[in-house]
Amino acid sequence: MRTALLACWMLVLLGPVNTAHAADPANPLITDHGLFRPLVIVSPQRDDDYQRMRTQLRASHAKFEARDMVLYRVENGQGYRNDEPMTRFETQALLKALTLDDDASLTTVLIGKDGGKKMQLEGFVAPETVYHIIDQMPMRAAERD
Repeated sequence: MRTALLACWMLVLLGPVNTAHAADPANPLITDHGLFRPLVIVSPQRDDDYQRMRTQLRASHAKFEARDMVLYRVENGQGYRNDEPMTRFETQALLKALTLDDDASLTTVLIGKDGGKKMQLEGFVAPETVYHIIDQMPMRAAERD
């Protein structure tokens, strides 16, 4: 009985666990909480849509950085954070936290500074679409003021 009460109080005090903060300590999103807006792109191959997204993201780098973003990529199962390779454990923890498979179709996920999923789309996503979503967030509006 005391154990059940303690567990209930812990849930009340801690609240629900957010997607980006899944229990796996290898999850790299944990270190981004409150600091960055992670953009995660998962692609089983370097197809034309993926290449076009990467080119447009590079061309709009100043807009990307102005929104406190960090880029995660998973290509053919290999993860990268801002072009730095991640370990296999970090990559798998990232995918698990976002409930994604590394062999699924091209998928883009935007995570807010609060750790919540703000967008998840398949196929090509223009960076301007991502920036527009971020610019509509209350926290982003407060940052601009």
